[in-house]
Amino acid sequence: MAVMTTPERGPGVRRNPTGTQRYLPFTDWLIHYRREDLPGDLVAGLIVTIMLVPQGMAYALLAGLPPQVGLYASILPLFIYGLLGSSRALAVGPVAIVSLLVFEGVTSLTGGDVAAYVQIALTLALLVGLIQVAMGLLRIGFLVNFLSHPVLVGFTAAAAIIIGFSQVKHVLGYSVPRMEHFYQQVLYTVQHIGGTNWVALAMGVGGILILLFFKYRVADLLRRLGAPERLAIPLSKSGPLLIVVLGVALTGWLGLDQRFGLAIVGEVPAGLPPLTMPSIDMNLWAALLPIALTISFVGYMESVSVAKSLASKRRQKVDADQELLALGAANLGATFTGGYPVTGGFSRSVVNFSAGANTGLASIITGGLIALTVLFLTPLFYYLPKAVLAAIILVAVVNLIDVKAFKLIWTYNKADAAALIITFLAVLVMGIEKGILIGAGSAIALFVWRTSKPHMAVVGRIGKSDKYRNVLRYDVQTWPEVLTIRVDESLYFANTKYLEDKVLCMVADHPDVRHLVLLGTAINFIDASALETLESLHEELQSAGVELHLAAIKGPVLDRLRKVGFVDKIGEGHVHFSNHDALISLGFVDPNDRSDIRPGEAARLAQKPYSA
Repeated sequence: MAVMTTPERGPGVRRNPTGTQRYLPFTDWLIHYRREDLPGDLVAGLIVTIMLVPQGMAYALLAGLPPQVGLYASILPLFIYGLLGSSRALAVGPVAIVSLLVFEGVTSLTGGDVAAYVQIALTLALLVGLIQVAMGLLRIGFLVNFLSHPVLVGFTAAAAIIIGFSQVKHVLGYSVPRMEHFYQQVLYTVQHIGGTNWVALAMGVGGILILLFFKYRVADLLRRLGAPERLAIPLSKSGPLLIVVLGVALTGWLGLDQRFGLAIVGEVPAGLPPLTMPSIDMNLWAALLPIALTISFVGYMESVSVAKSLASKRRQKVDADQELLALGAANLGATFTGGYPVTGGFSRSVVNFSAGANTGLASIITGGLIALTVLFLTPLFYYLPKAVLAAIILVAVVNLIDVKAFKLIWTYNKADAAALIITFLAVLVMGIEKGILIGAGSAIALFVWRTSKPHMAVVGRIGKSDKYRNVLRYDVQTWPEVLTIRVDESLYFANTKYLEDKVLCMVADHPDVRHLVLLGTAINFIDASALETLESLHEELQSAGVELHLAAIKGPVLDRLRKVGFVDKIGEGHVHFSNHDALISLGFVDPNDRSDIRPGEAARLAQKPYSA
């Protein structure tokens, strides 16, 4: 008698979540926590802490905030996400792009008052949290799909350039005033290159070289020395911690700040983050709403893309709407503990995954270790050079410029590449908020333009099979009295006029045609405008002595056509299950005269040169 066994539940296997587990994922992994998962969570939590301490401070400075704000944003938000997030590996905290967006959105609303700046950043975190929680509860995360992949690639690349250039002033060691346009900052920096602080430059370049060595060489070197993979990857990510230690030691020992004017972080307040309250000024909320929406969408896209990518490697599931709830709650946590908007970071999440994170406990451990850092270790950051933090940011944002993705998009679809380029240039020239709106608008406009002229192919029969393909691509059999047109797009208001004109032109080019078969294998929807066009087309064809037939129309589409009486108008006998059935019904094909093509034979039959 066979005995059924239940496979052991490992970190890569999840039960189907119940209602409670769906909205409170920790009730699954915490209640059923396995002892063997603990080492991985501990190691991952420690390694991510080593990365996050210098990165959090660096990204806070990028956002125009005091460095401790980046640490504050890395405590309670990590606890909250660890409990509520559906991803086991996503590492939440300050990230470069969101920090830049915060800087772009907040700077124009303050007059240089640091306290007011921090207060507005808190309020921005509140709005982002409320927007993301609302989207999660309403299950409208699909709205972020309007930011297409090419738009995001272009936006991210331009943002990376802006982020990187914003740190050049710290490496060169002189201040660059805030200017309206990116090119103005570039010109100012070049014109004042003579004011370079050579100590800052040496510190920054040295930090970059060390980081690049750790990034591209250390892991392979450790593997050749026999180090296990689980140790090699975390050690290769410890470069930021090393240059922080070296920078602090050299600056404090040699007095580089006093002797050579090297800019340092200065005093970082010790102690846990204070309880903070955002502003409830509705005018301020209205001013922050555009950038809050941008951060909500961009941050969510960055988070959910890396979360799904990592989850797929362990056959886990990520609930997109639950991710919105978790990220929104994390941002609300940042609001009331002195932080600023957070999201999931790509590099830290990959390290978290590689270091062995199995559950949300890894995120909670990281948050706890950051809390210990701000309690006891902040005095050690006094002599931390800003050039070192700039080096960390510069190396981190290099990965945001995805040249490979651009080449692929350019090769695959020039329209998508155009949206990418438009977004890239718009962000550089017009700024972050306007740029991403222009990019999203251009992608939608290009989609409408592309679908307004759908591909339409005249098809014929391959051999004696029931397969029908494009007459321009295959050697096929056709009949003078029948014209079968396949429309490779859904029919809606933007393409109905083109459809009508194109069909009538094709009929005019075939004077012997008595039957027009509209093949709907690619038609998923017909809107009211298209329905009106089909009715008009039916009447025009009828007056020309041509009967309209529908073939292979999908069930939901056909149901609607029947509901409004269109099928009755053309006749039930003019609706066919397939194009082959239509030709049999019309008497042009003998149902008994058939021989199926063998697998692979269709490719051999495609002998005609064809250009789409």
